[in-house]
Amino acid sequence: MGYDLVDLEQAGRGLVRVYIDFPYDEASPPEEGGDKAITVEDCEKVTHQLLHVLTVENAVYERLEVSSPGLDRPLKTLTDYQRFAGHEATVKLRMPMANAANRKSFEGILHAPDGDNLKLEFEGKEGPAMLEFTLADVDKARLVPKVDFRSRKA
Repeated sequence: MGYDLVDLEQAGRGLVRVYIDFPYDEASPPEEGGDKAITVEDCEKVTHQLLHVLTVENAVYERLEVSSPGLDRPLKTLTDYQRFAGHEATVKLRMPMANAANRKSFEGILHAPDGDNLKLEFEGKEGPAMLEFTLADVDKARLVPKVDFRSRKA
């Protein structure tokens, strides 16, 4: 349908949550208007399609929710890290990093991936530091929500 599946959750009481977004277009970066926002109409189209698929597949569920990933969007793929390079993120690793004071949780600015190597610039004890890790090292990663009310016109 032209959407990316960002995440899928099976919550209690038969609730299925689906998070969708538009695919990342490297040729049209956000500063050139390339990042489109998911609308209610997009969610409605996907919901309608999924209801049919879930019925045909005899899936067990009671409620279905389809939405955008939100301002604190999870980072799950290498493309996510490429897409959101320059943004602030929180990264929780599976294991503590010896070269980063044995910490597992970091907040900082994402840098563009170098092959399979991911980078996050964070504030360490000695000042700015660079955390290098792979997707396999990540337990959870999310964008830090940023809301600028000053840029809205009344």
